[in-house]
Amino acid sequence: MSVLSDRLDNNPHLLSSDVEWIHALVSDWQLLSDLAFSDLVLWFPHTEDGVVAAQDRSYVALAQARPSTTQTLIHRDVVGDRIRADLKPMVERAWVAQVETNSSDQGQPSPGRMRVTAVPLVRPDAHGRPRTVAVITMHFSVSALRTPSRLELTYRRCAADLLSMAAEGAWPDSSHEFTGYSGAPRVGDGLLRLDAEGQITFASPNAVSALLRLGVNDTLEGRSLAGIGAELQRATGVVVDESQPLMLTGRRAMRAELEAHGAAVTLRSIPLRREGKRFAALVLCRDVTELRRRDKQLMSKDATIKEIHHRVKNNLQTVSALLRMQSRRMDSQEGREGLRRAMRRVETIAMVHNSLSQGLEDTVDVDELMRRQLRLAAEMAESDRTAVTELVGSFGQLPPDMVTPLALVLTEIVANAVEHGFSDDPEHKTIHVSLRVDRHTDAAGRQRLDIELTDDGVGLPQEGWEPGLGLQIVKTLVRGELSGSIAWDSSPAGTKVTLRAPILGSEERS
Repeated sequence: MSVLSDRLDNNPHLLSSDVEWIHALVSDWQLLSDLAFSDLVLWFPHTEDGVVAAQDRSYVALAQARPSTTQTLIHRDVVGDRIRADLKPMVERAWVAQVETNSSDQGQPSPGRMRVTAVPLVRPDAHGRPRTVAVITMHFSVSALRTPSRLELTYRRCAADLLSMAAEGAWPDSSHEFTGYSGAPRVGDGLLRLDAEGQITFASPNAVSALLRLGVNDTLEGRSLAGIGAELQRATGVVVDESQPLMLTGRRAMRAELEAHGAAVTLRSIPLRREGKRFAALVLCRDVTELRRRDKQLMSKDATIKEIHHRVKNNLQTVSALLRMQSRRMDSQEGREGLRRAMRRVETIAMVHNSLSQGLEDTVDVDELMRRQLRLAAEMAESDRTAVTELVGSFGQLPPDMVTPLALVLTEIVANAVEHGFSDDPEHKTIHVSLRVDRHTDAAGRQRLDIELTDDGVGLPQEGWEPGLGLQIVKTLVRGELSGSIAWDSSPAGTKVTLRAPILGSEERS
């Protein structure tokens, strides 16, 4: 369990909504770190009683964020560490007095001086009374020799607004923000600041470039972002969500995308509120044109692959149906039996193919597939007799190239046991077939499968026995496709088939 969850979950002094909010804050506070050009550390009492008792209270770091807009000042990971002695007084004051606390320059020489601000995170308890649930410390460098740019001043102003909302528990508000879009924008991708009416008061260079890809050539500042969105909609004829204007005016925290002229820009709006009243909004934007183009290519390829799998499955079912029709027209019992076995093999391949096409993963969990194959093979018993099958152990994850030949081999062996395992004794009406699997690592460190398939049938003929076509196919698949070995051991008590095969990927098998 992570340090954050370990300390917060099931804490008797926190509400479940507090825990969820802190998790949401930590998942989104990279935005705050980038805007403030500061390292962030989240502090929490080191004991459960420390939340309400001041005696011997210390603090532990639950989370940490480093800015991507400037150099970090905290190079070492401090998550899980107890608070330093020089930071504890200001964090303690922020926790108890619920006020923002600033440090001095800590005696460090210019221009590498560092200042720390401790901000309490305050939320109401079950009775509506405010109480501190955590403290954030912001660590930033004081660059006295450099005049900050307009971009830096705007970023810091946005950070102060967000931090004020976070201190009141008003941000983030995950219940109102739609998070279904991939490629979520960050501060460095582009930032717009809107006033209360939705007019753009600041646009970062990357934001200007992102909207330029959509065909917005005029100066952005002073224009309505919602008006820009409406112009793009009229120019492209694309139908958009009716809630999009609320996002473009900064009235709702949500995400959306604008598309025009073959380009796509994803937007995320964050309303800024003071004492519950909205006074501005931040809109992060990111050019995701290439990302969406790759998504469309992948979707097209995925649809093509699914269509190919669908056609292969249909073709296999057609082959099976043709074999069934042909068997009905044959007068020879031996011919009908041969076609029935061929039909069973085709159906096995079709079933394996259908299972593999569901996931398209590098490995396949074949236990359920093998259980189905055992049940199907058991159904081949004559109507007045019963075959009982069981699977002991687990195949685990296997390479797809190994699944089809393995399923064919096991189905053939089980079917052979059911077809030929019953004796002439009319009282012999039940046969038990057990498939035991042992997956282990050999001395060379390679994964292997040891499979034993036993039945309590009449066993193999003692003399003059020659394997038929089905068992010849089994031998060929085991040695050629599985690179393994197989052996039969028969006795009056039944038959045991032992199969051993290495678990190899397609490259190793080839």
